[in-house]
Parts: sequence; C-alpha cells; structure tokens
Amino acid sequence: MKAIFISYNQAVIEKVEYMLDKLEIRGFTQWEGIQGRGSKTGDPHYGNHTWPEINCATLIIVEDEKVDIILEKVKAIDEINLEVGIRAFVWNIERTV
Repeated sequence: MKAIFISYNQAVIEKVEYMLDKLEIRGFTQWEGIQGRGSKTGDPHYGNHTWPEINCATLIIVEDEKVDIILEKVKAIDEINLEVGIRAFVWNIERTV
C-alpha cells in the first residue's frame, strides 16, 4: 500500500475531489487553510494581505497499482492550471490497523 499526499492551491479543490470520485477512492483525509510556497516557481500561499491565496492538502492510502494513475491525473491538473500549483508525494505504508 502507498500513501499519497497531495498539496494544492484551494482553486483546484473541486478537481481533486472529482478525481478521487472518478477513481473510486472513497477514503481520504483533507485539510484546508494550509500555508506554503512551491519549491520551483510557486508564489507563497500564506492567506495574508500580501499573499492572500491558501492551500489545501489531501492524504489517501491506496493499493500500489493505483499510484501511477493518480500521479497522471495530478500531473494533468497541474498542466491545465500552471499558475496555481499542485504536487503529489508518495510514501510506503508498512502496516495499518
């Protein structure tokens, strides 16, 4: 199993939720109001007067075979919305209860 952490601008939250629905990924944890800055070209998203945008994040745990399709979908969202940003990170899950 794998954990996929997806961090993204709040502007694409509906696209992320739609992706999860279409891929029949029922379980996830979502955070809103997250601050951050992209490592490449991203502007800060601090939710303040100077940098008013804000991020969200979603954590999903999936079977290994779903990872590639999820990453493809995240990349597609990013390519359509270059100015807002979305990134996905994958970790191994050793055990769950």
